[in-house]
Amino acid sequence: MADEDVLSAIQQLADEEHALYERHAAGGPLSGEEHGRLRELEIRLDQCWDLLRQRRARREYGQDAADAAVRSESTVEDYQQ
Repeated sequence: MADEDVLSAIQQLADEEHALYERHAAGGPLSGEEHGRLRELEIRLDQCWDLLRQRRARREYGQDAADAAVRSESTVEDYQQ
């Protein structure tokens, strides 16, 4: 997957996330399914951003960016900031 593909996936996921948040902000309650979808979107976005950072770091240090891999939910969700 190229960086452009990862960025495209991020954009699509973020668009869906924003649409759900906007609907909720406009007074529309979210269903349990929609809350679950928001959680899935947050996790997938974290995984995509992590993958993009891995690819860029590998490239910066002379390694093959194609060797970067999507990390598990538990890995990306337990990062300390």
